[in-house]
Amino acid sequence: MIRPLRPRRSVLYVPASNTRAMAKTASLNADAIIFDLEDAVAPDVKEDAREALRNYFHAHQHCTAERIIRINCLSSEWGAEDLLAARACRPEAILLPKVETPQDITGVAEILEETDASEGIRLWAMIETPRGILNADEIAELGLRSTARLDCFVVGSNDISKETGTKGRALLATWLMQVLLCAKAGKLDIIDGVYNNFADLDGFAAECDEAAQMGFDGKTLIHPSQIEIANTVFLPDPESVAEARFIVQAFSDRENLNKGVISLNGKMVERLHLEAAKKLLAKLDAIGEK
Repeated sequence: MIRPLRPRRSVLYVPASNTRAMAKTASLNADAIIFDLEDAVAPDVKEDAREALRNYFHAHQHCTAERIIRINCLSSEWGAEDLLAARACRPEAILLPKVETPQDITGVAEILEETDASEGIRLWAMIETPRGILNADEIAELGLRSTARLDCFVVGSNDISKETGTKGRALLATWLMQVLLCAKAGKLDIIDGVYNNFADLDGFAAECDEAAQMGFDGKTLIHPSQIEIANTVFLPDPESVAEARFIVQAFSDRENLNKGVISLNGKMVERLHLEAAKKLLAKLDAIGEK
């Protein structure tokens, strides 16, 4: 299964129990929408939310945004029914909460492999517990195995703070970078956690800028007002784009076709830089196609 290359600058959570919010997603410029059956849906309306989600996907079979459904843990009383509903909706991906071991991913991948309806559905993993952080490297290795379907990490910073008692994002930085490093080693995208005060757009922009500098591919959002800021901050800057095009062009020259390292403007540039340049330009193309 070929992993799709898509922009994931802005990833908006939408409760599956909120039919009005789901209906509005078609008019939003978010790169991705997470339709949430987990935290955003109260226990007494879980079944109604599943039905609303089925109805929404039946009525809106095509969307410019990447669509992901977050289910409850399979060990919970709602998880199995959530997975059945999500599989039937045929989203681009299913987001698994509180992933702590590789088996949390492979178990769901095996279930999907057993059904014809599952073809093409990817898996996203929420890393939001101490155990998940400690095992992030083993989990991310599944990104190198196509059968595991793993495509992306999503950081659950609120849950990490709650479970560790850590106060403030600055104190989370070491763990965030640890998870990010694991994701990159597994060739996965990684999306930063939410910014809770959606009315504070300046604070949100600053946190997006920090996340982009750290290497995150995008940010999860809780309000549509945050979409354009995330899209702008996580857009590749013109200097990086120009450099990427220069590198690709240089390696395509006849005298450099078989070289592993070349000199550009006094700098040594390797083929690993070429691959990074191609990825950046491919994502830029994908943004332009939205």
